[in-house]
Amino acid sequence: MAKLVECVPNFSEGRNKQIIESIVDEVRNAENVKLLDYSSDKDHNRTVVTFVAAPEDAKKAAFQLIKRASELIDMRTQKGAHPRMGATDVVPFIPIQDVTTEECVLMAKELAKKVGEELNIPVYLYEDAATCKARTNLANIRKGQYEGFFEKIKLPEWKPDFGPCEMNEKSGCTVIGARFPLVAYNVNLGTDNMEIATAIAKKVRFIGGGLRFVKAMGVKLSERNIVQISMNLVNYEKTAVYRAHEMVKMEAQRYGVPVVGSEVIGLVPMKALIDCAEYYLQIENFDISQILEKKLSE
Repeated sequence: MAKLVECVPNFSEGRNKQIIESIVDEVRNAENVKLLDYSSDKDHNRTVVTFVAAPEDAKKAAFQLIKRASELIDMRTQKGAHPRMGATDVVPFIPIQDVTTEECVLMAKELAKKVGEELNIPVYLYEDAATCKARTNLANIRKGQYEGFFEKIKLPEWKPDFGPCEMNEKSGCTVIGARFPLVAYNVNLGTDNMEIATAIAKKVRFIGGGLRFVKAMGVKLSERNIVQISMNLVNYEKTAVYRAHEMVKMEAQRYGVPVVGSEVIGLVPMKALIDCAEYYLQIENFDISQILEKKLSE
């Protein structure tokens, strides 16, 4: 069985199609790499790319994407609703087939070292690759964002794991790590009130006393004149998508605000959606082998 690693780089450009396509081309043109998906959001000003490859090929493709993003994105002028600290904001490696978490951690460290030395970009390791507890949570590392990192990086406790100990003005910082597959799931609300979105996000996310494996924030979708609860479900097996959705809906009811839609960003594991179907349809004794496409692929 061939080794396969999934890589999901997020970079801080979601509006300029020419820049986006040029960066994604680094993955398209990489040898032995399969581009699975990429999606951009103008309000977030962010693009998420998903590809799979053998470990060494995945690492090479990720470096080329980071390098190209550093050439084309200038963080000094970048603005968007999504928190960010660098042109390539975060690069996780995820074990998919015949690969261990430990191997993904080693990949993250090797890539971080190369990015720091060759691109002169400060790099932090996160999740399973984190070098200390404070750096496990991406939100904790990214606190202060690009603008705040010019001072934050000078603090002894925030010395980068690799690369220079000062900000790269154009490219910012990058976070690289290894993690469990997450689901990026957003719920749209029928209001433009950001105070309501922020309050709901605080109730839903774990750090605010909400669901254990949920990170959440309120985001304004200016083009649609509504707000959104943007969530990362970092372990969908322990906190299901439907549970996060229902909690957002429940909290929104106290403000008299309806849920008007939802979206998945990037790819989603089949089981995460099957869990939702079982819950909402109240299907009894369902087995994944009953899915036609799953059976045909065997």
